[in-house]
Amino acid sequence: MTAEQVARSAREASNMLQTVGSAQKSAVLRRIKQVLSERRDAIIAANRADKEAAQKEVEAGRLSASLFKRLDIEGTDGEKFATLLQGVDDVDRIADPVGQVTLARKLDDGLDLFRVVCPVGVCLVIFEARPEVVVNIACLAIKSGNAAILKGGKEAQRTNRELADAIQHAIRTAGTDFPKNSVQMVQTRDEISELLDLDRYVDIVIPRGSNSLVRHIQNSTRIPVLGHADGICSTFLDASADVTKAVHTVVDAKTHYPAACNATETLLVHESVASSVFVPVAQALLSAGVRIHADERARAALDAAGVTDPLVTPATDADFGHEYTDLDIAVRVVDSLDAAIDHINAHGSKHTDAIITESRDNALWFMRRVDAAGVYWNASTRFADGFRYGFGAEIGVSTNKTHARGPAGLEGLTIYKYYLFGRGQAAGDFGVGSGKHAFLHKDIKLDDDVRSQFAL
Repeated sequence: MTAEQVARSAREASNMLQTVGSAQKSAVLRRIKQVLSERRDAIIAANRADKEAAQKEVEAGRLSASLFKRLDIEGTDGEKFATLLQGVDDVDRIADPVGQVTLARKLDDGLDLFRVVCPVGVCLVIFEARPEVVVNIACLAIKSGNAAILKGGKEAQRTNRELADAIQHAIRTAGTDFPKNSVQMVQTRDEISELLDLDRYVDIVIPRGSNSLVRHIQNSTRIPVLGHADGICSTFLDASADVTKAVHTVVDAKTHYPAACNATETLLVHESVASSVFVPVAQALLSAGVRIHADERARAALDAAGVTDPLVTPATDADFGHEYTDLDIAVRVVDSLDAAIDHINAHGSKHTDAIITESRDNALWFMRRVDAAGVYWNASTRFADGFRYGFGAEIGVSTNKTHARGPAGLEGLTIYKYYLFGRGQAAGDFGVGSGKHAFLHKDIKLDDDVRSQFAL
């Protein structure tokens, strides 16, 4: 099919999905897990072939090491594949958001208004590496009643193809009247370029990948884009930071998965703890192999403590506001809590930022003033993840100020519509003057009788 035919068939599937019930969705999800399990060996073989080819690209300098790390779908002793299957179950167990009533209001006798959750429609998802995204997005789209068009990176093309084939087979053989074009995959950049122009069919674009990918998508379409271009997360060691908490959270935030968008890239240090709390934090980072790009005051604190290591280098202005996606961190000593907040708002990417402090007042001040999708107190920035939030899986992390912000799960794939039930009323019946009357605007209790009207 051409790109336009793919988009048109996705729109048709989306229209049909508006009335698909929760039981049908659950049956398809269970069948997806079953087929993935049955085809595990073929999927793993495809993934190994992708990784072998990608390793050569890394050695040739044409593919980054961080991107290579994201290709693996197998894991040690198969735990990543097991997690992938568990993710299907997790999505299945989440309550179906479609049909939930979020507002009920009586405008007048016999004129009732309801705001009801509904699918976005057709979602175009473009991603690099991370072949598990095929399964995550497909399952979330099915659960939320959306049609999905997927485009993965060429570095994972064999794995993506195997996963997509398994999902499409599961949809066709689930024993339900489920639209067969609910999940489709395209292969080329030319198809993406054409799809980005098809705003009459595609409702939202979700790019997952590098800064350059996301910015290219944002600049190439009229379709709303949900996502983030950068993951420049910061952690601030406040004046009352506890050293044990600081070491544990900062090391995790930097080293647990450096290539992730929620890894801490900048460490800000209150000047009063530069010679105390910061020193053991830096030593722990160095022991983990982290390269520290330190400003003058941070280096002075380390020198005074006798910490000398070739992994410590002078920071440049470019280091602050840079997403390393590797074992690197930029460190700056600041004069105050407000200076830390100002730095984050100037150099961050509105993703996730954390403060380590024993002061509740300082924590709340930080959390209110930092302009980010996630603001944490005494916790690693690595918690910014849909799975860890209990969303089952995520479609991505959004730094947009739209209907979805932060790690977005099912709610990122839903919007709402207004249902108005009347008895032949006209807007001109209401107002001031002869024969007109005022609106009641009385909230209706959201009980089971109301909810049952919209349940599928």
